[in-house]
Amino acid sequence: MSKFDVVVIGSGPAGYVAAIRAAQLGLKTACIEKNRNKEDKLALGGTCLNVGCIPSKALLDSSYKYHEAKDALGVHGISTGDVAIDVPAMIKRKDGVVAQMIGGISGLFQANGVTAIEGAGKVLAGKKVEVTAADGSVSVLEADNIIIAAGSVPVAIPPAPVDQNIIVDSTGALEFQEVPGKLGVIGAGVIGLELGSVWSRLGSEVVLLEALESFLPAVDGQIAKEAAKVFKKQGLDIRLGARVTGTKIVKKQVEVSYTFKDEEKTEIFDKLIVCVGRKPLSTGLLAADCGVNLDERGFIFVNDYCETDAAGIYAVGDIVRGPMLAHKGSEEGVMVAERIAGHKIAMNYDCIPSVIYTHPEIAGVGKTEEQLKADGIPYKVGTFPFVAIGRAVAANDTTGMVKMLAHEDTDRILGCHIIGASAADLVQQVVIAMEFGSSAEDIGLTVFGHPTLSEAVHEAALAVNGQAIHMPNRKKRK
Repeated sequence: MSKFDVVVIGSGPAGYVAAIRAAQLGLKTACIEKNRNKEDKLALGGTCLNVGCIPSKALLDSSYKYHEAKDALGVHGISTGDVAIDVPAMIKRKDGVVAQMIGGISGLFQANGVTAIEGAGKVLAGKKVEVTAADGSVSVLEADNIIIAAGSVPVAIPPAPVDQNIIVDSTGALEFQEVPGKLGVIGAGVIGLELGSVWSRLGSEVVLLEALESFLPAVDGQIAKEAAKVFKKQGLDIRLGARVTGTKIVKKQVEVSYTFKDEEKTEIFDKLIVCVGRKPLSTGLLAADCGVNLDERGFIFVNDYCETDAAGIYAVGDIVRGPMLAHKGSEEGVMVAERIAGHKIAMNYDCIPSVIYTHPEIAGVGKTEEQLKADGIPYKVGTFPFVAIGRAVAANDTTGMVKMLAHEDTDRILGCHIIGASAADLVQQVVIAMEFGSSAEDIGLTVFGHPTLSEAVHEAALAVNGQAIHMPNRKKRK
């Protein structure tokens, strides 16, 4: 039986980061991973790297470059002639990006002395981990500490069984070899919007069927309303309150039955993507007597420090409470590794940014205006449009705004929400500010480079207190 200081189950963003940090802190560390890639090689990196964050961003970037070349360069005086898309080449490039990143993690494991172990891990009593290899052979590891980072999987729904051919989940949607003529998407959340955007730019007629009556309910309402207008203008057909009741394959197409505005409807699609959320991958992960408990939704129960009910066993990432975000899982992994090494460290869950990688991007951190109202917190608002930012005008990319929320009495920043070019990077400036307890005035007094998109953050902070320079100041909202 092999003995380690730390055994990590899962090599996604939470697991591999935890393993690397533990090894950096001098702990003998192993990381277990069961997944294999198309070449039947060990696929480190989890969902995010293999079939999630990274490949989807590769396709988003490729599809947007195609859109720019086809439709958006004329205003710059650039003529491109006929523009074509080679979908298999685009998919091959995506696979190359993934392979490169997997190799990077493998190299980091070697450099830091992390032992990669292939197989499926299961937590046993007494801080032991059973590893079942692909050939069925079983071995057992002993550990002083175990970090569970098994991740999540797409939620399946009975009315639309996935066959990864005509009806696919988010993984299958990354493998299309041609542009669907008409594409249906069940779910208009983050994944549905991103994947729908990819194929819409490439020429698909995209219809998103969303069961909820509200659009992006977790996003600040003003930003969500703006996003809905932008996506409609881009050609995405988003139908709220559309509940799918059944599907039927007909001549290599899929007939979808759904209710919409109290009417029963059917529609034919060439492909259908099911992306209604993800669930924790906790089935078969825990022996009954290991001491680790699940909540009613299948998440591993942990405290604020990601400790389970069993001493010396931790859980991080998608398999525990909180947003299913790669960066959240990574930082939990770092926190746990540090605490195992005896360091007193905690994670600030109030400053986790979220991003939707459409174009324009949508990003936010902290409280939304709706949350502040519901909590009865007195606040003030500053907004600033990108159309008034010189850099955005020069780039012909002026859609969107920055919205900043601060406490009415203390001026402390409570949240920031952005729709616009580079929103994912711009919001990070406010994440840093909030981490240090900054006020809107602090950002307003900071020197921002000109001309930059970041100036929209600066101006929104100034607008909180009615001091914006490059637009008329409106009466402060409450």
